Amino acid sequence: MSKIKIGDEEVVYEIGTTFEEIVKDYQKDDEQQIVLVYFNGRLRELNKKVKEDGTLSFVTVTEKPGIKAYRRSVCLLMQKAIHDLYGKKGVRVRVLQTTGNGQYCELTGGDLAVTGEVLKEIKEQMERLSQADLPIHKENRSTVDAVRLFHDLGMTDKEKLFGYRRSSRVNIYELDGYRDYFYGYMLPSTGYVKQFDLVCYSHGFVLLYPDAKTGIVKAFQPSDKLFETQRASCLWGEKMGVKNIGELNEAIATGRIQDVMLMQEAQMEAQIGDLADIIAHAGNKKFIMIAGPSSSGKTTFSHRLSIHLSALGMKPHPIPLDDYYLDRDKTPRDENGNYDFECLEALDVELFNRDMSALLAGERVELPIFNFKTGKREYRGKYMRLGPDDVLVIEGIHGLNDRLSYSLPQESKFKIYISALTQLAIDEHNALPTTDGRLLRRIVRDARTRNTTAQDTIAMWDSVRRGEEKYIFPFQEAADYIFNSALIYELAVLKTYAEPLLFNIPKDAPEYVEAKRLLKILDYFLAIPSENIHHNSLVREFIGGSCFNV
Repeated sequence: MSKIKIGDEEVVYEIGTTFEEIVKDYQKDDEQQIVLVYFNGRLRELNKKVKEDGTLSFVTVTEKPGIKAYRRSVCLLMQKAIHDLYGKKGVRVRVLQTTGNGQYCELTGGDLAVTGEVLKEIKEQMERLSQADLPIHKENRSTVDAVRLFHDLGMTDKEKLFGYRRSSRVNIYELDGYRDYFYGYMLPSTGYVKQFDLVCYSHGFVLLYPDAKTGIVKAFQPSDKLFETQRASCLWGEKMGVKNIGELNEAIATGRIQDVMLMQEAQMEAQIGDLADIIAHAGNKKFIMIAGPSSSGKTTFSHRLSIHLSALGMKPHPIPLDDYYLDRDKTPRDENGNYDFECLEALDVELFNRDMSALLAGERVELPIFNFKTGKREYRGKYMRLGPDDVLVIEGIHGLNDRLSYSLPQESKFKIYISALTQLAIDEHNALPTTDGRLLRRIVRDARTRNTTAQDTIAMWDSVRRGEEKYIFPFQEAADYIFNSALIYELAVLKTYAEPLLFNIPKDAPEYVEAKRLLKILDYFLAIPSENIHHNSLVREFIGGSCFNV
């Protein structure tokens, strides 16, 4: 028998009892569905068995690990349905970038066009599979065996992925004879997967997930500009022969990576140059407003854009919105009583508008500088007057929100949204979340510039993400231009810097589960040394060695 502590209660179950059986004793009809558990601090799938005494807690579909497990299981259900319906015709599915509240997918092989009728057939087959409540089995195989399996299945992307992996074992999931690899945990059976939808979009379709809070699948709300920006980056990666991690590792192993890195940097430089040209010919733009989520590379991008603008005869001047913070004692607090530096009300919006309007009118203005040590605004003789060729490059999280610059004419502003929209996939059925790339960037930068541990960075990440969801993402489609700052090779560079920081997180820390997940991502990559990365590269903002003051 096994003694298990659940909350304040201690219960006894037979050794060999599955966590799913235990969950059934505690799952209430009117509560969110339990899909995973923590046992002795380790995340476990429900079909795992109890082997010892321990402490048990439940993970529902509203929590991050549960949300991800549900979404992976929906993807498996979709893949199985497409395999059942069209597999004999050679039709396959690629699971690509996240968009809106779903995952963008495309059908490949054969000549099957994505239509409403085709999606109806797929959804109906998914519903049949769900109602059948078929078990999702996990098979633990040797890596050599897995590579052989994926070769036989024609999954060359996974064959390459595991061909470069050091781990000796691989977990493969099986659903009614259909086998595939998934990065992360799954639900125990198809009966758990009840909410999903499919809608036509672009050249393919979007697999819609239920909302994390309500559990209901909401109507698709596309972010067309953001989608097209990331899609263009993905297509560029395909042209370069580096659309997934296996192909990147192949480029590293065969000595081709230096060319890939140079091509990526050249492509990004050309894009910044084209953007500068667009601004220069857009009329009398005086305020270049740049906003983006954490670790998007805003500072390096602003410097590089300013250089291109200067080359076109313009005179750019950086204006960090941080200098318009209210004095610390006037800063609003959040629901927990902590200073809320993310909200618009933390800035002196009135002063910003007075200063910018005065500059636009040709007046000489003394601009503030915020002293973060004292928490007060200071004036140190930073005077400015705008001439005919002068432009202000304003960087801050609220740059795209017109409430910040309400007094400035729309025609005087050029809005840029920047984010690291990862274009590299793990394989054709596992996308790399863009937030993971930004989190790894921030872990490395925080350790280097702020002496912050990876554990502390991970601990604050959910709060950072909530601020982005509230203050940045709602305004991204209002941008005149969206810039993707992700470099196709960067995670292979960040690997060397991030791994030691993540390994330093104690196993009993709440952040260890997330650290372990990030380490698993990095384990897919062969490392790239940083010596040959140019000093103006955007990745230098995070690893150090930049020629800019970042």
